[in-house]
Amino acid sequence: MHEEERIGVAKHVAFALVTVALSVIACLVAAEIVLRFLPVATGMWTLPVNAAHPVFRFTPDREFLFSRDWNFSLVNRGHVNNDGFVNDHDYAPNDSRPLLAVVGDSYVEAAMVPNAQTLYRRLGDKLGDNGRVYGFGMSGAPLSQYLVWAQHAVQKYHADGIAVVVVGNDYDESLLSYNGRPGLHVYARDADGHLRLHRNDYAPSPFRFVVRHSALGRYLVFNLEALETIKSLAARFGLVSAAHAAGPSPEPQAAETPAAGRRYVGNTEAAASAQRVRDSEEAIVAFFEDLARMVPLPPDHIAFLLDGARYESDRAAVEGSYFGLMRRRFMAEASARGHEVVDLQPRFLALSADGRTRFEFPTDGHWSGTGHAVAAEALAASKLYSTVFGGR
Repeated sequence: MHEEERIGVAKHVAFALVTVALSVIACLVAAEIVLRFLPVATGMWTLPVNAAHPVFRFTPDREFLFSRDWNFSLVNRGHVNNDGFVNDHDYAPNDSRPLLAVVGDSYVEAAMVPNAQTLYRRLGDKLGDNGRVYGFGMSGAPLSQYLVWAQHAVQKYHADGIAVVVVGNDYDESLLSYNGRPGLHVYARDADGHLRLHRNDYAPSPFRFVVRHSALGRYLVFNLEALETIKSLAARFGLVSAAHAAGPSPEPQAAETPAAGRRYVGNTEAAASAQRVRDSEEAIVAFFEDLARMVPLPPDHIAFLLDGARYESDRAAVEGSYFGLMRRRFMAEASARGHEVVDLQPRFLALSADGRTRFEFPTDGHWSGTGHAVAAEALAASKLYSTVFGGR
């Protein structure tokens, strides 16, 4: 090939590469512009977690938009308050009114539910000037993390009572071996084999900064859950551990979609291997021991609301799954230690017997406003509620 021909080929290749690059950039810019006009999830901007700031929270005083799926099948707007939790109302450390703190994961965070419909806001609005109900929750948190928020509620806000919402994935995910998500407190074994609370520090990465400020990036990460897909593929090929692959993003937006190809009951894998059961039972015992140590309230001032089967058609599957087994184990342990247990399953089953009532969204398994109403009514009828608020 002559020199002139080689130069001509090189120019043609260079021109083709530049054309492709410019086309890709143009498509990305166009996608960014279009998505800025659509309800792309914003995330809630998790704060760093470290020794100086051990409480897992969101960036305070900002608005957020929750949406899920490629087609925005569920959209909700919300507010992160002055303490970094989802609530339209701020929290006041010097307020002398009695306070009930509601602690949990995405069921308490409830980013997909209008805030006025959440269980804690329903109760708080009902009480008016007679008391306060504050919510402390974030997507993906397990029992081990609830200890930190319960302690925070008592130490900072002088909570008179704690109500903990317990769901299906709270047990094994309290262990580092099952849950490596940054920012959480989880249980890890010390040199003697005992379970101790371990803080997984978290600092937002430069990638996270880019995602936060790009509509296209947020659409890929939150709506399409691209990172979870990559993690699942990496775990399948042995590139990362299953614990790290299973953990939700440290910028939660409450989707928590189960992995494809597995049977899930109660938002957790239905299979109950002997090892998983043993580990979970150890986590439950460690949780109650640390609860008594970390939260200076008598047992009758701490109650537990347990999710369960919501429809008769699901009852057998729930009770025969890991979720059902752990529900029974947790309720027995809580009752034996003097705590009130509010089992939501009988309420759900009674209300859904009409064949029409649904407690979750068509495209999201979390409680809808209807589900939150059931939980609010159950908590309002509890001994804990009477203990904290009297006849109010």
